[in-house]
Amino acid sequence: METSDVPGMSADKLRVRMSCAPVNPSDLIPITGAYSHRIKLPAVAGYEGVGRVIAAPGEYSKLIGKRVLPLRGDGTWQTIVECDPALAVPVPDTISDDVAARAYINPLAALTMLETWPVAGRRVLLTGAGSNCSEYLGAWAYQYGAKEVVGIYRSDSRVTRLKKLGIKPVPIQNMSQISYVARESDIVFDALGGLVAAKILQLMAPGTSFIAYGLLTGQAIQLDSKPCAHYKRFHLRDSLARMSAETWQHKFLSIWKLLGQTDIPSYQVFPSQEWRQAVERALCPSSQKVILDFADLAPHDK
Repeated sequence: METSDVPGMSADKLRVRMSCAPVNPSDLIPITGAYSHRIKLPAVAGYEGVGRVIAAPGEYSKLIGKRVLPLRGDGTWQTIVECDPALAVPVPDTISDDVAARAYINPLAALTMLETWPVAGRRVLLTGAGSNCSEYLGAWAYQYGAKEVVGIYRSDSRVTRLKKLGIKPVPIQNMSQISYVARESDIVFDALGGLVAAKILQLMAPGTSFIAYGLLTGQAIQLDSKPCAHYKRFHLRDSLARMSAETWQHKFLSIWKLLGQTDIPSYQVFPSQEWRQAVERALCPSSQKVILDFADLAPHDK
């Protein structure tokens, strides 16, 4: 953690006083150096979070005092963030800070995949079903008309939660059951990669779809032969590159509605000065989700 002077106000930016920000895998992976080709150092970590606007250009002055998601700009693990006002997402009064802080990466990825690969009337299989993104995919797939949703989980601590969301749980150790559901599935959203994903892809029927959007195992999918299923990769950043500010804002109107109807995972709050403990907890696969609270820092701290 470092302290710096607050820079001069940029005339064309919103200035936001951060309230809280989550600690997600998407925040932690770049810290390892994995995305070094896309990151210019020194840099502030954090992709998500919520805060209140404290200064704005004249045409956006109505946002002063309002809560927004200051996204796609500076890192959010700091007390003051500046962002493009056209991309700042207003937060409805009905959405709490803890939900708003986590409303970007996983919800937008899940929504975009469901809009890109329709699930109406189809059997859906999720791998890495204990992850946030997978939970949103499963819960929202039913709202988009899915016939059935099955989830492959690694930790027994996820079973009760999956059942509550209507996702039929299958343990990752049960390869015979995984083989059966792979053959029966119309569309797979894969967060794992590695051997289990390869097995599923090889068993899927012609005309089905396999969407690879994560690599929680750290292992690529290696196949012995060409699969019958259509294989597609999904990266949220590719969708963002083609997305206008108007479309961006419209998608969040859908996200707020969906989040308002969804049982959001529980979370644990850490004062921001305890960020090391927060990161350690976030790295535990079966732990609660983690949020950094910036209330313990004075407004001038960075």
